[in-house]
Amino acid sequence: MLKSYFTTALRALKRNWNYTVINVVGLTFGLACCLLLFLAIRYELSYDRHHANADHTYRIITYYRDSEGDDRNTGVTLPALAALRNEFPQLKHQLTMVYELYGGLVKLGDKTSSKFLEDGGVMAFVEPEYFKLFDYQWKEGNPQTAVKNPNTVVLSERMARKYFGNADPLGKSIRVENKMDFVVTGVVQNPPVTSSVPFEVLLSFASLKQFGTNGGWDDWKSTYSGAQLYLTLPPTLTSVQMERALVPFVNKYMRPEDAKHLQYELQPLTNIHFDTRTGNSANRTVSKRMVWAMALIGLFILITACVNFINLATAQAIRRAKEVGVRKVLGSTRAQLVRQFLGETGLLMGLAVGLAFIVAYLSLPYVAELLDIKAAALVLVNPSVVGFVVLLASLTTILAGFYPALVLSGYQPVMALRGKIRMIGNSQLTLRRGLIVFQFAISQILIIGTIIAYSQMTYVRTADLGYNKDAVLTVQIPERKPGQLETLKAKLAGLPTIKSLSYGISIPSSDGNWWASFTYNNAVKEADFGVVMRFADTAYFNTYGLKLIAGRLYRQADTTLEVVVNESLVKKLGIRQPQQIIGKYLAVDAGGNVNKQIVGVVKDFNTFSLHQQTNPSVLTSRRDAYHVLGIKLSTQQGGTEAIRQLISEVERHWNATFPDFVFKYEFLDQTLSNFYKSEERMYSLFRLLAGIAIFIGCLGLYGVVAFMAESRTKEVGIRKVLGASTSHIFSLFSIDFVKLVLVALLIASPVAWYFMSKWLADFPYKIDIEWWMFMLAGLLAVGIALVTVSFQSIKAALMNPVQSLRSE
Repeated sequence: MLKSYFTTALRALKRNWNYTVINVVGLTFGLACCLLLFLAIRYELSYDRHHANADHTYRIITYYRDSEGDDRNTGVTLPALAALRNEFPQLKHQLTMVYELYGGLVKLGDKTSSKFLEDGGVMAFVEPEYFKLFDYQWKEGNPQTAVKNPNTVVLSERMARKYFGNADPLGKSIRVENKMDFVVTGVVQNPPVTSSVPFEVLLSFASLKQFGTNGGWDDWKSTYSGAQLYLTLPPTLTSVQMERALVPFVNKYMRPEDAKHLQYELQPLTNIHFDTRTGNSANRTVSKRMVWAMALIGLFILITACVNFINLATAQAIRRAKEVGVRKVLGSTRAQLVRQFLGETGLLMGLAVGLAFIVAYLSLPYVAELLDIKAAALVLVNPSVVGFVVLLASLTTILAGFYPALVLSGYQPVMALRGKIRMIGNSQLTLRRGLIVFQFAISQILIIGTIIAYSQMTYVRTADLGYNKDAVLTVQIPERKPGQLETLKAKLAGLPTIKSLSYGISIPSSDGNWWASFTYNNAVKEADFGVVMRFADTAYFNTYGLKLIAGRLYRQADTTLEVVVNESLVKKLGIRQPQQIIGKYLAVDAGGNVNKQIVGVVKDFNTFSLHQQTNPSVLTSRRDAYHVLGIKLSTQQGGTEAIRQLISEVERHWNATFPDFVFKYEFLDQTLSNFYKSEERMYSLFRLLAGIAIFIGCLGLYGVVAFMAESRTKEVGIRKVLGASTSHIFSLFSIDFVKLVLVALLIASPVAWYFMSKWLADFPYKIDIEWWMFMLAGLLAVGIALVTVSFQSIKAALMNPVQSLRSE
């Protein structure tokens, strides 16, 4: 019996090979999309799940509230560690601080080849308790004692191989930041790529005081985002109870003026990867909204492929009516016919699954790059993947095949053999139209989303940031000796392609900022909002194109003497005209709380990315805080070769000035573009999925129109004999589909507007969603539909009427 079903199904598919190809291609791409999105979603949801206590482990977040808004800092003040252990002794060994280094130099000797500049997320100072909270697979060493003593370090296998090759690393030393030597006391397996705490150079926390920190061990005011506290709660204590207990803790240890603006929150370890407000050491976050959007889009694309199958199967129902009638006359039951038609669907599905695996395998590198996922983490041959595909294929077979099988098997033999099925086809026609509307509604939602995302990303790339980001090279400056900054600047100043040079704490827009409290003009109390400090020399204004709108620049000095403020600070203080603040005084916490005179006002510039409003800012000089050298390049000389030569010259002079460190540079515009990686990924994903959805929808539309052209051959012939033109025949086939596309636009527009408004809400600086975006999406969809319809309709219109009228 099964062999008979298989043989019959194969013959039917072969006989209607053109529809078979359309269905297989549509299902292949639909399944491939679902498979790839399943891999990506599984990857995202697996972050930090490898830790045994993941569901009970939290990171303490410092949450600020003031009149400026709210902000979350991943770090805590340094004395909080000891104070928390004192206040909560039951958590003494379930609480630990991780002090991350946002990049650092590792040396093995004096040779250049033995110097390694590590990025952020690699190096951190940790306690022995760290290994109780986070699971590492130990290859060598003891987790209880490996980092107990000062000057010890544990390396991952990758870092051990990087530093020492195939030699045994135990007992060997590394030097960090040219400050301290650390002896290797342990080796652990490389942490999974799905880890928010991915550290591979684990330095002993007992060495941190000697190494030096950002902020003091008795300073309850300064918060460094790299000083992060983690804790694992016992089953008897919930996160809500712990947060309540931290309220009196803050009030006890913080100054009253600070405590009223601050609280500690518990952020679940398993949620760190999904919280775009705070970020993590892996420097990669994805909102859960984005993850579920991917799942929903994948489902819709698969449904679109199923719609194709239903449309084509019901369109062919009339052609197969006599076949059904004959089978029923010969004794076939309805159940047998349902199994027969489901068997055809299953055969198609089996072929589509095989092809989908091939398409997915070939697409993996591109998808991994698109979503910023390591390709090695996306494994196709996996029990959970195979199980997902089997379940998906079974559900798709039922979804796509059950209704057509039910329709075809339900024909009455007498009606089928007399050819009167055409008369009862209105319900099927209505269904086909409804499904086409559904397909194009999905496509247009994705098209509108792509247009809005493209417009927002264009705005972000071209928005006025308040400074000039073009042709600026930024170079990291390590800790220096007296005179080294002046020496380097003097060497570079003579290069012909350099317009200006400046030192500063950071570039104008930075994701790492120094916040400070202040008092204005001898006020008794501090202001109820903070300011962002920008320590920089006077050349900073010219290098980055900052615009002075009142007063003058501060005098160049190694320490803070005078300050320049931005427009936002002037407005926040309630002062109407920038000129009115000139001559007033600020006592800034970061400047020693000594009054400094305001000598100028600069036009607002973005202190962060465009995800945040421009903050009140203070610019002043402070030599020991300079960490970045900005180099403004001449745009009149050059080209790629000139820039390459300049970088080579800068590197040569930099290495001569700082021989113990590693040269690192980046172009400012590239640095800024990194702020919007997540949005760029979303835009690229929308664009790709919209294209696939449109392609699958057009496949089905092409098949339906082809069947219509075939079934209306005589009608077309008669119309041509009676004088109908080619354009009339074309409109006969296309007008109904244009109407369906427009109905789909009406359905898609409010849905797309709602979801894209939610997405844009994350941007304080954003575009307005305008009517032309929906009109453009509609025109694109209509154009695509007309192009799809045109081939078959024009082919039918150009057919010789004699042949049309002779056709059976």
